[in-house]
Amino acid sequence: MNKNDKKHSILMAPSPPAKTKHIWTVLLVVLLLWWSAYKTDSSFSDLTLGFPNMFDLLVQMWPPNWEYFERILEPMLETIRMAVIGTTLGAIIAVPLALLCANNIFRVSFIYYPFRFILNLIRTIPDLLLASIFVAIFGLGALPGMLALSVFSIGLIAKLLYEAIESIEPGPLEAMTAVGANKVQWIFFGVIPQITAHFTSYILYTFEVNIRAAAILGLVGAGGIGEYYDKTLGFLEYDKTASIIILTLLIVLIIDYISTKLREKLL
Repeated sequence: MNKNDKKHSILMAPSPPAKTKHIWTVLLVVLLLWWSAYKTDSSFSDLTLGFPNMFDLLVQMWPPNWEYFERILEPMLETIRMAVIGTTLGAIIAVPLALLCANNIFRVSFIYYPFRFILNLIRTIPDLLLASIFVAIFGLGALPGMLALSVFSIGLIAKLLYEAIESIEPGPLEAMTAVGANKVQWIFFGVIPQITAHFTSYILYTFEVNIRAAAILGLVGAGGIGEYYDKTLGFLEYDKTASIIILTLLIVLIIDYISTKLREKLL
């Protein structure tokens, strides 16, 4: 390549993005941060003044009340049972709902758009609000918590699942259509085998999330370990609160480890 060709190639190379574009992006982000802080009455001075109080609280939490473990073990097991039942019910209901939301299964928009709207509505309602509603209907106890977790699981699993369904390989479905397979055969032999591993992974992920969510549903009377969070914090018994946090952390770590190993075998 001679000097003229090199010069020509340099002239034809794409120019780097303009610096002004990056400057405007940074200015926009800074403006959004400032506007959000202004509207929420947040400031670095408040953060600086309040930050030492965090260490004061940690000092009051240490050492944890190790004898309190016997008292909270059964509520923690109830929290796990709530998560198991809520995740299972939600996963069962999420499967047909996800199929109805997938636009490559039902290609008619007036079928999948309404069901997507239902999913959006379910995900809009916070789990604590769901628990409060079910407590008002069924009273205090674990049942409202299980129902709240079931509804939450439906919204989460169905959303992830229908997106996975829409990304499956269309080849097997087209081949089954060519040989005259009906819609039920299409789903059972063409769709489900392609999404089984993803579905299992979504269930495990939702179960992990539900363990954390179930731990605070007791704040509104929906059973589980959350009731003890409310009691110990209300009476300023921070050493007992620390015991609850440590036990919850151990349970979450164990479940996370088991879920990770199962995902490694499935995916």
